Amino acid sequence: MRLYDIKENVADCNLSGMVHMDESSAQTAPPIRWTLYSYVVTHDTGFSPNPFFGYCTLACCKPTIRKNAKIGDWVVGLSPKRADNRIVYFMRVDETPLVDLYWSDRRFAKKKPRYDATVVMKCGDNIYEPQSSGEYRQLRSTHSHRQTDVEDPERKAMDLRGKRILISETYAYFGARMPELPPSLDSLIVGRGHKCRFSDEVKVEFLRFVKNVGLGGVRAVPRQWRNGDDSWMRA
Repeated sequence: MRLYDIKENVADCNLSGMVHMDESSAQTAPPIRWTLYSYVVTHDTGFSPNPFFGYCTLACCKPTIRKNAKIGDWVVGLSPKRADNRIVYFMRVDETPLVDLYWSDRRFAKKKPRYDATVVMKCGDNIYEPQSSGEYRQLRSTHSHRQTDVEDPERKAMDLRGKRILISETYAYFGARMPELPPSLDSLIVGRGHKCRFSDEVKVEFLRFVKNVGLGGVRAVPRQWRNGDDSWMRA
């Protein structure tokens, strides 16, 4: 089985382009052009990724992935080894705007953190306000110094090095109800950094997994979340 491409809209996870082939025809099939990225979500707080308000966004952390991922690529976030390398989320990259456009896009206004509101609003990842000088102001957020109005220069530099924001409407976020990683996808397991060099066979297995578990946005509360707070359910 090989995959030629994915439908532009796979909201129902009807992954077209997957065809059965014998070994001889598979040898002449065109290669899969999109890239699959895997990495470890060390802190699953609802900030990075931020799966709320109808979009899964990766706006902070993982600068190399954000700088290089293109529309049509897929990103998989795994739990750390101590949490059994389970699947925290997956997303297809649907948009890759620059930081300035992410800030000004009205669709993502709710992803600007507010500390006078619910927990889910504090998780906002739209935290870099463009300045007339060409610089950016880091908002009070998960990445500011101790979540105060004081900027964290190191995290700020890391975040802005990624240049782009990864945005998806084609995703599933599992949070505290992470499914196991199938044995056929063990090659996605990664330590530090990320992986992005996978065979076409692994990519096909990944899409088969996506089709089996489905999309559906946010499935459960983030693993590191305030007990008793259900604001994530209304986001």
